[in-house]
Amino acid sequence: QVQLAESGGGLVQPGGSLRLSCGASGRIVSINDMGWYRQAPGKERELVATITSGGSTDYVDFVKGRFTISRDNTRNTVYLQMNSLKPEDTAVYYCNMNGRLWFGRPFDSWGQGIQVTVSL
Repeated sequence: QVQLAESGGGLVQPGGSLRLSCGASGRIVSINDMGWYRQAPGKERELVATITSGGSTDYVDFVKGRFTISRDNTRNTVYLQMNSLKPEDTAVYYCNMNGRLWFGRPFDSWGQGIQVTVSL
């Protein structure tokens, strides 16, 4: 299957910035959609941002204007640039990708999650 490895999380003060990265490895033929989700303590997981194979992006209203999702297809990597961070952004962030592997197999894979904490 496909393994997703996330990096770039940590502790940051309100108003600060972080850049999350998520790289995929495996017998990947193509990647369709890439996305970032997050889950705060005591809350359900929610979609943060998505980017299609054609480069179209979409964001949840709360992060619009502050977060930017991008992808590097040569490296099978998706990024999330997070600026003007707020305490409400504190959550475990999960990377998601779907596409196709060799032998006609589809995949839909998730990262293990990475902690982002916004606090004084």
